[in-house]
Amino acid sequence: MAKQNKDSRCSFCHSSKQDSLMLIEGLDAFICDKCVVQANDLLIQNLDVRKSNSVEGPLTLLKPREIKAHIDQYVIGQNDAKKVLSVAVYNHYKRLNQKVEDDEIEIEKSNIMLVGETGTGKTLLAKTIAKILNVPFCIVDATVLTEAGYVGEDVESILSRLLQAANYDVSAAERGIVYIDEVDKVARKSDNPSITRDVSGEGVQQALLKILEGTVVNVPPQGGRKHPDQKMIAVNTNNILFICGGAFDGIERKIANRLRTQTVGYKVKRNEVEIDAKNLYKYITPQDLKAFGLIPELIGRIPVLTYLEPLDKSALRNILTEPKNSLIKQYQKLFAIEGIDLVFEDEVLDFIVDKAMEYKLGARGLRSICESIMLDAMFEMPSEKEKNLNITLEYATEKFEKVDINKLQAA
Repeated sequence: MAKQNKDSRCSFCHSSKQDSLMLIEGLDAFICDKCVVQANDLLIQNLDVRKSNSVEGPLTLLKPREIKAHIDQYVIGQNDAKKVLSVAVYNHYKRLNQKVEDDEIEIEKSNIMLVGETGTGKTLLAKTIAKILNVPFCIVDATVLTEAGYVGEDVESILSRLLQAANYDVSAAERGIVYIDEVDKVARKSDNPSITRDVSGEGVQQALLKILEGTVVNVPPQGGRKHPDQKMIAVNTNNILFICGGAFDGIERKIANRLRTQTVGYKVKRNEVEIDAKNLYKYITPQDLKAFGLIPELIGRIPVLTYLEPLDKSALRNILTEPKNSLIKQYQKLFAIEGIDLVFEDEVLDFIVDKAMEYKLGARGLRSICESIMLDAMFEMPSEKEKNLNITLEYATEKFEKVDINKLQAA
């Protein structure tokens, strides 16, 4: 330890021994009583912040109707998926409040699989639910996951994101909800055995099994490959609810084959029950997921399966105007900040919807079309003195014709 003398000073504030009530010796440094008090205050303040951000004690139960009513403000349609999610989240809350030692019956978690075409609102549903939860919530992308030891991210990185959302409070993270997006991208590439390993397909599914079911996982808080010497954090996934979502492009053919119908052409038998060929997703079963490339073990750990309906013209029209954060309201807000009153004619809204339907862009394509129409106005209007902007059908058609359609479809 460093020995004190009359020239000894605090290593933090450089106060001399004479100016301090006490100078505490360290290995190669000193600290005065004033710095000790300040450090203690900072420590208490930091602990209070962590406690306020963590989830402790019994959770406030939100009824399924209340959860769905909140989602309705931001997401148009998809009532079946909303009900499934609302009930699942509500049961998750009840499960977290259950005292196992006082009850012989332990409620098991029910992970959820959302299936629907691109642009129907799977990720939006997950983000909207996150706004009303008082449990940690994170969204991860399955496309970057690979089997351990290969280029990409390990499956444990999913829990690293959840820890970050919980401010590294392990007890809070163990009660959280994770949304795994693009889970269809980890489907088995082929049913035939191959010399090469399917490290981003079946390998990821195998790695997901233990996490989805519930086990203690050693999680690298800063990423396993970039910081190999870091200390691991043990996280129990038994109380973490997993929601998986994917477009499963091409699964309609497998559903059609099972239903003995066709995606294109005529039905083989006339005496069969009428099938909604425009929305085959509503008939999806775990059998179809297995045929698509998910392994049976993974399907068994995601027992709740629901679908999102394809968006028709009326739904797309409502998406433009009705939600709290609708696209039209967002553009009007942007121009209102500049003191400009923005008005869209009804014919323009119908034009945007028609183009989204024509190029099969879905709800995600509405934003791309609106951007192509509004770009010049957003560039020029802030420098103009004009305080009113009326978007007509003629103006929208002129701006849209200048756009490369391939860029919109890629978006």
